[in-house]
Amino acid sequence: MTRSWWGWGTVEDAVRGEELDGLTALVAAQFDRAATPLNPPDPADVALPAPRVRVPDDLADLADLDPAERLRHGHGQSFRDVARALRGVVETPPDVVLRPRGADDVVRILDWASTSGTAIVPFGGGTSVVGGVTPPDVPCVSVDLTALDRVLEVDTVSRAAHVQAGMYGPAVEDALRPYGLTLRHFPQSWEFSTVGGWLVTRAGGHYATRLTHIDDLVESIGAETPAGRWDSRRLPGSGAGPSPDRLLLGSEGTLGVVTDAWLRVQARPSFRGNADVVFTDVGAALAGLRALAQSGIEPANCRVLDPVEAALAGAGDGTHAVLVLGVESADHPVAADLDRCLELLADHGGTCPTGPRVVDGDLTGTSEGAGGAWRRTFLRAPYLRDALIRLGMVVETFETAVTWDAQADFVTRVTTAATESVTRLTGGGSVSMRVTHAYPDGFAPYWTVIAPAAAGDPVAQWDEVKAAVSDEILAAGGTITHHHAVGRDHAPWYGQQAPEVFRTGLAAMRSAVDPAGICNPGVLGLR
Repeated sequence: MTRSWWGWGTVEDAVRGEELDGLTALVAAQFDRAATPLNPPDPADVALPAPRVRVPDDLADLADLDPAERLRHGHGQSFRDVARALRGVVETPPDVVLRPRGADDVVRILDWASTSGTAIVPFGGGTSVVGGVTPPDVPCVSVDLTALDRVLEVDTVSRAAHVQAGMYGPAVEDALRPYGLTLRHFPQSWEFSTVGGWLVTRAGGHYATRLTHIDDLVESIGAETPAGRWDSRRLPGSGAGPSPDRLLLGSEGTLGVVTDAWLRVQARPSFRGNADVVFTDVGAALAGLRALAQSGIEPANCRVLDPVEAALAGAGDGTHAVLVLGVESADHPVAADLDRCLELLADHGGTCPTGPRVVDGDLTGTSEGAGGAWRRTFLRAPYLRDALIRLGMVVETFETAVTWDAQADFVTRVTTAATESVTRLTGGGSVSMRVTHAYPDGFAPYWTVIAPAAAGDPVAQWDEVKAAVSDEILAAGGTITHHHAVGRDHAPWYGQQAPEVFRTGLAAMRSAVDPAGICNPGVLGLR
């Protein structure tokens, strides 16, 4: 399989043929927009600047100067990234791609980069949607960690696995399956994102409650920094001062290069129940969701889809909100838990027209089964996004989290800000919302924007929408990101959200471990 240099995933899995024809017809009918899909240029035809750095001889065997690889490592997977790359615009490709084979190679790269003043950008799957892997416009190398791709040890007694940072999601699950274990971390980028990427961005999986953030699965983290090795002690918990792991989590490559981690794993689930619960409106669905989140049942899935989102997902007819419910267990039947969830939701007007479904068998990772169709649709969405961009559409998402007390006002304010700015800049489109994660004290709403690009620069149009929405999210009390990270794109709002004294301390920590300031300059607002 061939990785796409400009868009998502693999070339072989891109939307094409009848699927593309059908999507083109749908866009024409829905948005009154006839369009011919734009084809990406051959990477050989994209003008690339000559490398500004010369890799020393002792690193030459790690270097890759292939134009397609420099282009692929020059951007992430946001709308901005894909729309520009589709037109052959990659503004700051790395001068060289370096592929270390182990931690020793990472040390050698950092030593050379520090002395030569060359910036380094750690790169795993390249799935950042916030500019986290976009090289700065200075002499720079992309450090591709995907050769660090092994599970080093599995501790079945403590239920933990020592995993290298370059492992992709499916490889982790394949390695754990013979032990009857799972990491149980499945972000939408799962196929093409890596353990190290999850750690440095504080990634969230698709499970709606309980241990959904990678933070909760960390036992210890190892990293190489320009100042030396960063290793934490492997422990189930500790009160010994500020946590070295917590400092690396969310650091986005600014404190060094994560090379490995001990991660908590779990028994693979063998019992599951699910149901689709229909509500008259989003407010009622969110009231039911709060009851679930505060019940202590901790369902695996309790996503709320507004009527538009439900229709887009094929889960409704566009007239009702839908709560997609799922419960699972590794050691006991879940029918009683499922019934209790449905009882709580019924108290808030939720009905289950098709009835609950209970199944058993291996239900995680790459296996087939009752959850297979949903997972395939979930993983297919980025390919469809790319195809819509080819058809001249602005397609992007934004997400946040807020406490329950702000619920009604918050959703209304952010949805209004998005709808008004999309209408003003593009002439109209679709703004829909779903809730991806739920906590006893709050929830994480996630919006999708689909609109026809107006004349001019579609990236500039989206940037203006994004700025308006981000301003409103912070003004209404939410976080600039729940699980997409900060990167370069969210840095201005992160600067408003994080206390100034903390940002000063973070910059001081960065200076201590990276005196030359070579590690991913620009993300988190750090230079």
